[in-house]
Amino acid sequence: MIKALLKLIQIIYCIYALLLFIAIMFILFPFILIASAFGKKGGNFIYFLCKIWARSWYLLIGVIHEEIYETPCNKHTQYIFVANHISYMDIPPIVATIKQPFRALGKYEMVKIPVFGWIYKAAVILVDRSSSEKRAKSVRALKAAIQQNISVFIFPEGTFNETGKPLKNFYDGAFRIAIETQTPIKPLLFIDTLKRMHYKSIFMLTPGKNRVVYLDEIKVDGLTMEDLPSLKEKVYKIMENGLKRYNNYLEN
Repeated sequence: MIKALLKLIQIIYCIYALLLFIAIMFILFPFILIASAFGKKGGNFIYFLCKIWARSWYLLIGVIHEEIYETPCNKHTQYIFVANHISYMDIPPIVATIKQPFRALGKYEMVKIPVFGWIYKAAVILVDRSSSEKRAKSVRALKAAIQQNISVFIFPEGTFNETGKPLKNFYDGAFRIAIETQTPIKPLLFIDTLKRMHYKSIFMLTPGKNRVVYLDEIKVDGLTMEDLPSLKEKVYKIMENGLKRYNNYLEN
């Protein structure tokens, strides 16, 4: 009886959180629509609006955003940010925590969601993995952002990690771009997002901490494509060890 009651309360909470998410989205939608017409500056303003969206939503649903700096992050430095990916709750902390102008790489499939999909398309650099030509187009867009002194954010695992291990294998993309543009990599850890919402269902959302950890910057000065495997392995190990320090992922 108690278990059924708690389940009902969680479902009501999740519906409440979803309705708030949609309500804030519609409030900000006209401003995002206007900002999308102003190029680079408009793009930066869209991310500012998304930060307001994420922070407001967190406040109203009882999620506590916390940033842990194992090393400082210079908001005036351009980075390729990378993070682990295990939940839809990985998305709000991206805009809530990154201080400098940036563009995130996002899945093309998300544009199919009504209204949200339009905002998503305006805010992110889309990747469509259905062909090598479309993937290459996304890479060119990321490099173009870097050339405009804008940082980029990439999930190197590509999709949700459902392995039970701290991380899935990484794709080459983030590390190839880092080497080709000589842009340092800044790893982030999302250590509570699986607890806040399991990847199995949006009706598993719970209030509580949602911490982001800033790890050491990895410089790529002078590296070539021959160094790509070792660079990828280095970042993987740093992030894997970090996740093990903060969470026992094998129990999730």
